[in-house]
Order: sequence, then structure tokens, then C-alpha cells
Amino acid sequence: MAERSQSHIALMLGNVNDGKPVNQRRSWKRVWNGLSRFQKNLIFTLIAAFIFTIFFLLPQHNQQNAHSDDGRASHHRINNQNVVQVAKQVSAGPTNDRQRATVEAFKHAWRGYKEFAWGHDNLKPISEGYHDWFGLGLTIVDSLDTMYMMDLQDEFDEARNWVDQHLKFDVNRDVNLFEVTIRVLGGLLSSYHLSGDKMFLEKATDLGNRLLPCFDTPSGIPYSDINLETMKAHAPKWSPDSSTSEVTTLQLEFRDLSYSVGNPIYEQVVSVINRKVHELNKKEGLVPIFINAHTGQFREYSTISLGARGDSYYEYLLKQWIQFGKKNDDFLIEDYKTAIDGVLNLLVKRTPKEKHLYIGELINSKDFKPKMDHLVCFMPGTLILGFKNGMPESHLNLARDLLETCYQTYMYQPTHLAPEITYFNLNGESETDMYVKVNDAHNLLRPEFVESLYYFYALTGNKTYQDMGWEVFQAFEKYTKVKQGYTSIGNVKNVLNTRPRDMMESFWLGETLKYFYLLFSDDRNEVDLEKFVFNTEAHPLPIREIQ
Repeated sequence: MAERSQSHIALMLGNVNDGKPVNQRRSWKRVWNGLSRFQKNLIFTLIAAFIFTIFFLLPQHNQQNAHSDDGRASHHRINNQNVVQVAKQVSAGPTNDRQRATVEAFKHAWRGYKEFAWGHDNLKPISEGYHDWFGLGLTIVDSLDTMYMMDLQDEFDEARNWVDQHLKFDVNRDVNLFEVTIRVLGGLLSSYHLSGDKMFLEKATDLGNRLLPCFDTPSGIPYSDINLETMKAHAPKWSPDSSTSEVTTLQLEFRDLSYSVGNPIYEQVVSVINRKVHELNKKEGLVPIFINAHTGQFREYSTISLGARGDSYYEYLLKQWIQFGKKNDDFLIEDYKTAIDGVLNLLVKRTPKEKHLYIGELINSKDFKPKMDHLVCFMPGTLILGFKNGMPESHLNLARDLLETCYQTYMYQPTHLAPEITYFNLNGESETDMYVKVNDAHNLLRPEFVESLYYFYALTGNKTYQDMGWEVFQAFEKYTKVKQGYTSIGNVKNVLNTRPRDMMESFWLGETLKYFYLLFSDDRNEVDLEKFVFNTEAHPLPIREIQ
């Protein structure tokens, strides 16, 4: 526990008569009347300063120090005002044609959302309607920091006012803990750090409090779903288990909330998850994609994948370590290094003809399947971020080769848009090294490849990655842009029959266009990766040096 120090002024007035007190009332009056005007003014000044200290300075001091019993939060040395001053450097607006094109894409999508889906979660741009998932205005909250970075002041102010006046969390509807954390809690915290507007922090705190019952389980592994009004949490309706990536991708946001408001509880509940998962048996550091909230154990013989339900577990091992100043004794970074060794040993293969490197899956935790979700394309960015923070060169080599494969999943298709899932030729079952099944040919406007391109550009300065991104951006413009926004498509394999799906997910504005904008920047340090770490929904949170 950090000790508090408090300055005070001792003002002693009065007389002592041979060690005996004299009449206090007469003494005070006599002394006061004997003082000069200068002395009286000095006393008034001291009293005013003392009152000012009590009522204005000490409450801030106390709020900053009202932290955990274990003392970690009370040692937080980052001043949020300083974070805001640094963050304001990222809101200069576009400086070149590619960035301007990205801003125009955002404004086009925003106009459609504003006209036909305002206050709802997602726009249906073809039918000119909306889709509500949680009823929390996901597109607005997810887009706030994108608008801030793009210097879209009018749009940001309008969205900010909606959050202030209309975003309420007493919604009688089940929501997913993971999705609400990364999109809404992460979006509110990021907007707070960028703008300095405490309204965002107040909303984030309300949401964080409503999510806490998810962690009240026999094992400490949280339930996946909760009703925000009744605050009753439960496992998903389709399974007794939670997804491993979902319960291990809450930590950046909850830890940041603790240090932003000075309440350790949010950090404590996610730290329990870290420790529990750390202690479980793994396959060379790799985790099955399902875990049970009651037993705290992985589902036996479930799939091991860096795609859906497994992906961001690995991302958050590294990013939590970075978030709190890269402490050498942190088991999180050791788990990360072990896991990447496991990836290299068990999941990495190359195609027989063109030698494309890809990361497959282990079905039943043992049988290799040459299948890679587009979601895996976040991994090159995470790997090069790790390399720049001291990880071995083997991580960089894997990152480069995997990034190239992800790029080819776009270029292989006539639309130059990647499918949701790509299969790779393993035993001669295909004439080509890559192939796509009919049910996997859709594109949801996902950000993962653009995210990795951004990290490569930001950390190397190589403009080749900007050119690769520009090809993909133009493909999105050509095949997913519609009159009222942008839409996911059902078929990337046929330019004449893309089968638009009439859905614009919030991450198109919150992630994909944000990463395009940062990728195309003339200043690769537009968001300083020495000062900020992005959550898995592309919301930047401050890196904190913990002593």
C-alpha cells in the first residue's frame, strides 16, 4: 500500500504566561489587534490557500491514490492528461490522396449509417435498414476514435453527444462479454484517452460494473454472456463452455479501466483468468479453443487454432506484457514465447509448389488440417510487434512469410478480396496451392490483413506495405461499395456474382478503415507504438510503466 503524504500549515497564535494558558478570547483579540495590516493580509492569504488545498487539490490526490490493497494500481505513474496531450498528435487529419480516399470511404459509410441505422448496432446498406445485435449503438461507439484520428470533428461531436444522451446499459438483452468489452468498453476507454472527455470514462465504468457478475464463477473463468439490466451471467445457450479467446481477450480493457478510475477490482478479475490459464496443461503452449467456466478446464480434444475462438489469446499475451512496461518476470511473455515455438513446431507448413507458408489447425488437438481462417492474418502484425519488443528473429521470419501468404489469399481471387477461409494443398488434393470452398468464399470487410500491413509499415517504414494495402482498398471500393455504405459479400471468386449480403459490421469503421488510414499516413508514427497498444478491436490504450 502506497503511503499518503499530506502537507499542512501549523499556525500558532496565542500567549503563554509562565507556562500557564491565559484567557484565550482576550489573548486572540489582543494579538489580532496588535498585528499590522501586512501581517493580517498574510494570515488571510494563508487561510485561503489552506481552504483551496482542502477543497480542490486533495480530492484529486485522493482519487489518484484510491487503489488496490496489493499496491499495484497506486504505483501507476502515467498522468491521463499527459496521455491526452500525446494522443492529440494523432488527430491532424489526412495529408495525402490515399488517406483522403480513406476518409471519404468512412464518410460515405457514416452517411448511410446515420440516415438509416442511427443509434442501432449495424447498417444494412442495401435494404436501407439496420440490424441490432446488443442494442448498444455498436457502430457509433466503435467508430469514435477513428473519427478522432481522421479529424472528423463534426461527426465525432455528434457521436459523442449520442453516447452522452442515449447510450444506456440497462438493456434487457443478453450480450456477449467479449464482444461488448472489445467494442464498447474498449471504444469508450480509447475515446477518453484521446479526447480527455471524462463522460466516456463514466460510461465505461458503468459498463464495467455491469459486466463484473460474469466473473463470479466457481473457477474464476467468466461466463460468456450477461443480461446488462438484470446483471445475470450464464454460459452460452449453445454450449456449456466459453471460447478460450473470448475469456482471455478482456484483460487490456479491464486493466486499463482499473488504472483509469483507481479501482483494482477490474484488473483483479482478469488477472485471475491469466493465472488460471497459465497453470493449465497445454500442447507446447497452444490452447484448445473451448474452456469451461465451472471446472476451469479446457474441453478435452477440442480444436487448436489461431483462427476463430483461439486467435486473440496469443495476441493478448504479448500486448498485456507491453501494456504494463515489459516486466522481465512476467509469465505472460514466457507463455507467448512458448506458444510461438509451438506454432512453428506443430502448425506451420508450406505448400508443395509455391512454398506458401501457412498456419493450420489441430483437430481433436492432434490431427493436422490445412485450413487457415482470414482471422489468422492478424498474426504477422503481432509477431513483428513482438520482434520489435525483443522477441527472437524466428518470429520476424514467420511474420514476413505469413504476411506474404495472407496477401496472396487476396491476390488469388479475381476480386482481389480474401475469402473467410482458405485451404492449402497438403497431399495433392488440389491442383492449386490454395483453394476455397463454396461456403467459405464470403468476405465480411474484416481488418486483420490490413492490421498486419499497418504494423509492418509502422515498424519498418517500408512503403511497399502501403502499396499492398492500396490494392486491397481499391478492391473494397470496387466490389463492396454500394449506394448507402459498404456491404459484406458472399463470393470473392466471381466478379460478376459477388452476392452482396446487406451487412456493414461496426468493425469496418472501427478497425478496417482505421488501419487503412494509419497505413497510408506519411507519418508512420501517427500513433506512437511506444506509448499506445491497440486492443483487438483497434482501440488504442496507453502503455503504463508500473513500478
